[in-house]
Order: sequence, then structure tokens, then C-alpha cells
Amino acid sequence: MADDLKYSDFSTGEKLRMAGLGLRAIGRGLAGGLDLKDLKRRAERIEKQAERRKNGK
Repeated sequence: MADDLKYSDFSTGEKLRMAGLGLRAIGRGLAGGLDLKDLKRRAERIEKQAERRKNGK
């Protein structure tokens, strides 16, 4: 997560999406799939969206 973002900077939808990505990552880990690059990219996009809204851009 970006250093300057706090949990409160995320909208409810973004919080739910991040939680869902976390659960998917756990599921993949249990299933033996170790390629989490796509989930990481999705999380980064959500973080950027929250940062843009926080900074008013």
C-alpha cells in the first residue's frame, strides 16, 4: 500500500474489493498457485484510485 494512504482514505467499495483480493490470494496460496502478479496489479490500481480521490485529481 502507498505510504501516505490510510485505511480511512479508501471508500467502502474499495475496502471490499481489497478484502476480496486478499481472500483470492489466500485461496490461490492454499491451492498451490503462487502467481499473484495480477492480484497485485489490481490492488495497486485500487490504491491509485483512492490516492487520486484523496488528492482531488
